[in-house]
Amino acid sequence: MRALLQRARRGEARVDGEVVGAISEGLVILLGVGPDDTEAVADDLARRCAELRIFRDAEGRTNRSLLETGGAALVVSQFTLYADTRRGRRPGFTTAAPPELAERLWLRFASSLEAFGVRVATGRFGAEMQVELVNDGPFTIWLDSADR
Repeated sequence: MRALLQRARRGEARVDGEVVGAISEGLVILLGVGPDDTEAVADDLARRCAELRIFRDAEGRTNRSLLETGGAALVVSQFTLYADTRRGRRPGFTTAAPPELAERLWLRFASSLEAFGVRVATGRFGAEMQVELVNDGPFTIWLDSADR
């Protein structure tokens, strides 16, 4: 799994002009699923996202986690995080999980975050969305389960 985390003042996902998920302060998480990913991978990545200390403490240091701040997460499925751009000018996406697996693990990731006590909003799987956020910092982190 691959997650692009953006510390945000706010974020929302819209489909056909309708807001389908919105948060105030927290993380906007773009999540890609690979074909070999499992429920255990989704749970571990959710824990890492919840516990990652990237929010400011009283001294202004990035020393607090999403759990400690009480922030929320907007989780948006993004298969394009598995784009293969090694050949030509058109990216390929054959290294992304098939839709059935990707949707199941995207939902598992979101429910695992909720189990940690994070308020979770989501986009809509497989939909063409407009995702808007106010990046705080800007502070953007890339997590890849293959890097563990």
